[in-house]
Amino acid sequence: MLTFTPLFHQPHHIMKQLPLLALPILFLFACKQDKPAAPPREVKQYSIDEFYKTKSVGAGLFSADEQKLLVHSNETGIYNLFEINVADGAKKALTTSTTESCFAIDYVPGSGEVLYFADKGGNEIDHIYLLKADGSSQDLTPAAKEKAGFSDWSKDKKAFFYTSNKRDERFFDLYRMEVGVWKAALVYENKDGYGVDAVSRYGDFVALSKTITTSENQLFLYDLKTKQLKEISDPAQPGSYGTSGFSADGKIFYYTTDVGKEFAYLVQYDLASGARQTAYETNWDVMYSYQSENGKYQVIGINEDGKNKLLVRDAAGKEVAFPAIPDGDVSAVNISSSEKMMRLSVGTSKSPNDLYVYNFETKELKRLTNNLNPDMNPEDLAAATVVRFKSFDGLEIPAIYYKPLTATAGNKTPALVWVHGGPGGQSRVGYSAFIQYLVNHGYAVLMVNNRGSSGYGKSFYKMDDLNHGEKDLQDCIYGKKYLQSLDYVDGEKIGIIGGSYGGYMTMAAMTFAPDEFKVGVNIFGVTNWLRTLHSIPPYWESFRKALYAELGDPNTADSVRLRKISPLFHAQHVKNPIMVLQGANDPRVLQVESDEIVAAVKQNNVPVEYLVFPDEGHGFVKKENEKKGYGDVLVFLDKYLKGGAGVKQ
Repeated sequence: MLTFTPLFHQPHHIMKQLPLLALPILFLFACKQDKPAAPPREVKQYSIDEFYKTKSVGAGLFSADEQKLLVHSNETGIYNLFEINVADGAKKALTTSTTESCFAIDYVPGSGEVLYFADKGGNEIDHIYLLKADGSSQDLTPAAKEKAGFSDWSKDKKAFFYTSNKRDERFFDLYRMEVGVWKAALVYENKDGYGVDAVSRYGDFVALSKTITTSENQLFLYDLKTKQLKEISDPAQPGSYGTSGFSADGKIFYYTTDVGKEFAYLVQYDLASGARQTAYETNWDVMYSYQSENGKYQVIGINEDGKNKLLVRDAAGKEVAFPAIPDGDVSAVNISSSEKMMRLSVGTSKSPNDLYVYNFETKELKRLTNNLNPDMNPEDLAAATVVRFKSFDGLEIPAIYYKPLTATAGNKTPALVWVHGGPGGQSRVGYSAFIQYLVNHGYAVLMVNNRGSSGYGKSFYKMDDLNHGEKDLQDCIYGKKYLQSLDYVDGEKIGIIGGSYGGYMTMAAMTFAPDEFKVGVNIFGVTNWLRTLHSIPPYWESFRKALYAELGDPNTADSVRLRKISPLFHAQHVKNPIMVLQGANDPRVLQVESDEIVAAVKQNNVPVEYLVFPDEGHGFVKKENEKKGYGDVLVFLDKYLKGGAGVKQ
């Protein structure tokens, strides 16, 4: 599933440390080439319904007896909770929601109960729910505007920690809730607008961050016993700092930073002595790390050229080899509390993540799911490649590329430049039903990681600050030129498409470079920066100044530039067909923005198609909506790009 959150992106230190969940994840056919080519062949063409019979499965948390896995899956059309039996792969539904998606948090220790979270119609106001043994649910965070997030279990597993903004909509406090009592107890009152990043399982330290800019922040440890706040970041060396949790014994705090380096590396900080040392470093960003229950293993996630590379190390620091899985890459793992079992999420760009369980002692590997529609042959799908091209100023731009298997110099294909969300996101390689659907129907897709994208060093990341819709747009235009250099691409039939910030880039291209792309598809995208920056949710208050530092402050003279780069105020320049998709409950890009740009472009007498989904927010969650939206996108492209109808020359 493609999602377009975040818009806006989290601060760079947060993006670096967390796995990018629910993006088109996380695999890579590791190849760099100037002009990707493969022998053409005939393939079966699949319908949108066939593509969306493929399932998406997330989580994969072990039960106390390690006989079951708790997952969420969208096989019912939205995400519901299921248990998978480790012995035979049998699946049991735990929830049967038909309206709101349910996402697994964990089993409740010492019981058959489960914690999960859900919002209402994509409004992003997540609540934490208890699924009881009798199948009923209890909202544990029931305040009307309360947005809650699970943090961790206490070491004795008798309580869990979570964040909530119920006291003040702008800021998140830390609470503790006892199992069985289910009453909130305030642990840390956050009056200063810190980010509450992590809490020690022993309940003695809280990791806090203070955002300065989207690429710079301060990192602190707050001692809950002494009430003392200590800065861990170095005031003399500003940079990005990201919390990476506490060791299993509670003695070490881990964090990532790019201070003095181009890429983030992992540091361990001794809580007693204050001594610190580099725990792991490579020539890509270390995104996160965590230890298993008793510290026997440490998992380290690395953002390596558009994919996740995972390391598992033992207590001595020796790398633990993954079991061999033919035609699959490991994107995520979860180690059981006994540290005898490991769940692996495995997939490729041609097949979605499947779940496996590995026994460290017996070396047995067991596959539990087959999520690709069994009626589809993965050999009919396109493998992704990593390519690079030069932009207008010679800067090398990385991209993920999908070539239709039928494309030849004698059978030229239309093409699309795809732009990711953010700003500051990253297109990554992995299974996406929508991308594969487009490629299967004869469209080459170049997913551009324009300047300002994460994953390619802090200098590259900062290159679009206060420059959005300008140099980064030129990167997309030069992506088009790269496509035109391929002898099997029809250089006259290239469009642009993107979601969230990528939707903005789509409309910027159609407005500010109206002759470059023959069509544009804007999915949940910004078109009026002044409105968007004024209407950000209250719970982003601690990020507001950093956001304004990167994009501009709408309350100052920056408003002149923000108006200049907002497509809404220049819609009269659009001359080629556009399509706009919008969620009615989107808290990030309000529906009124899409309403206005659609109305404005219609005055140009160019084709405009507009779809509003009343039960979605900032991105699709429901399969039926994905099928409707993405199916209609293909119809639009076939008519106006492949067919060339209604295009002004």
